[in-house]
Amino acid sequence: MVQQQLSTAPQESPAAHPPPVGSRSVPVLLLKVAVLAVLLSTVVSLTPALVAAERWGFLVFFWVLVVLVVAVYATRRAIPLKYLLPGAVLLLSFVVYPVISTFQVSLTNLGDGTRATREEATAQIIGSSVVQTPDAPRYNLTVGTAGSPTAGPFAFLLVDPASGEASVGTEDGLEPLPGATVTDGFVTAADGYELLTPVEVNDASAALAELTVPTEGGAIRQLGIRQAFEGSTPLVYDEDAETITNTQTGVTYAPELQGDREFYVDPDGQRLSDQSWAADVGFDNYVRAFTDARILSDFVGIFGWTLVFATLSVASTFALGTVLAVVLNDRRVRGQKVYRSVLLLPYAIPSFISLLLWSGFWNTDFGLVNDLTGLGVNWFGGETTAKAAVLITNLWLGFPYMFLVVTGALQAIPEDLKEAAGIDGASGFTGFRTIIFPLLLIPTAPLLVASFAFNFNNFNTIFLLTGGGPFTPDNPTAGGTDLLISYTIRLAFGASGAQFGFASAIAVLLFVITGVVAALQFRLTRRLEDVI
Repeated sequence: MVQQQLSTAPQESPAAHPPPVGSRSVPVLLLKVAVLAVLLSTVVSLTPALVAAERWGFLVFFWVLVVLVVAVYATRRAIPLKYLLPGAVLLLSFVVYPVISTFQVSLTNLGDGTRATREEATAQIIGSSVVQTPDAPRYNLTVGTAGSPTAGPFAFLLVDPASGEASVGTEDGLEPLPGATVTDGFVTAADGYELLTPVEVNDASAALAELTVPTEGGAIRQLGIRQAFEGSTPLVYDEDAETITNTQTGVTYAPELQGDREFYVDPDGQRLSDQSWAADVGFDNYVRAFTDARILSDFVGIFGWTLVFATLSVASTFALGTVLAVVLNDRRVRGQKVYRSVLLLPYAIPSFISLLLWSGFWNTDFGLVNDLTGLGVNWFGGETTAKAAVLITNLWLGFPYMFLVVTGALQAIPEDLKEAAGIDGASGFTGFRTIIFPLLLIPTAPLLVASFAFNFNNFNTIFLLTGGGPFTPDNPTAGGTDLLISYTIRLAFGASGAQFGFASAIAVLLFVITGVVAALQFRLTRRLEDVI
């Protein structure tokens, strides 16, 4: 009887009592403390640099992040935040901040010729006017860098031949160089600087030609590889009036807006220099996108092709993937695993390799497509054929993904439902159209929206296959197969001159358009829930 009572006594679950603090919790605690310590020390080490650069936004963000991380992960409270905080930080860092930064750039005229501030542009204009006089002082020159030998920043390590004193000259001015090693009148070693060889100085000649060291009597500029001179300039800058005066001619140049850029011009409108600077232009870039006839025609045409490309790419890949998935989902088909593995090969190969191969397949003279068909078509020579080639190539790249998605969705549909449909007479294509396909769209519809958004910004396919071409002689900026994203990249980094501000405005418009289209598509997909 006692054994029976013992056997029938309720057994306590091991989970009813939490495990005691043991050896496994100690490494976890140490790891947590180490991670928090590394994060805190990293932010502390970054603080002086952020303060020096006056990056107050980043400073506040990092310290708020540290406080949140310590408050959330150093205690056993706020358990939901332990999972929400990483996602929120990543969202702010890789989505919200880039969007805000792009919008800020879109309100400026940043680009080639306007990358410097007004102060930097003014210094360059005055520095470029420095001339050497017969009695101009000369210095023994060694070029040093505190960064890269090719990109700088560079500095002039100077030695006065008369006194033998060493000094360092930068864009901020001339300062003594204590502790420098001087050999035969030249600086041969200096703390904090890497000395350039004559070959490296020659390679960086373009950047060094723009380096001007301001002095009280004028400015110091490079004179050959091993010498520098201190020259004078007739230009004087008035900080209060923000004007430049030529002391020899008496002409005063004031900033004036010409187009989307400001230049120093005289009363007759003649420029002192073609050097401009970055400035806020408000919404002028957006106004330009919708009022400039040439740009508007390009934008509308490229936007239409982008919609067609994204729609046909999703529709064709989904249709082919669905057909193959339905066929291979039939149990009567033998070797299903082999067939499925083969069909996934295009998806397993890196897309850039496939695109480079397909660019060769479409070659007019020795391409595989023309060899097999005997057509002899110049596929990339015409706009229509180039678009057809792009769509066919993208179909090859995209259908394995759709095949994989649809296969998983088909296998999730209960077999009882299919059998019931067959009993009710809805077999074959009718059953698929009325029952299987609507149920198939429920889990795949969000993925179709995501695929549409991806193809809407599918830069790789266009860039690696056609480069956006073909181009017409009168319009080398917008190509026949350009999407909005490739058009934007060309505006920002094109050979005709970078237009970062205008390209950012187009990128913001592209972001808004993609978001609106995706929101409409998601709203339409909600109707599929009525099928259940």
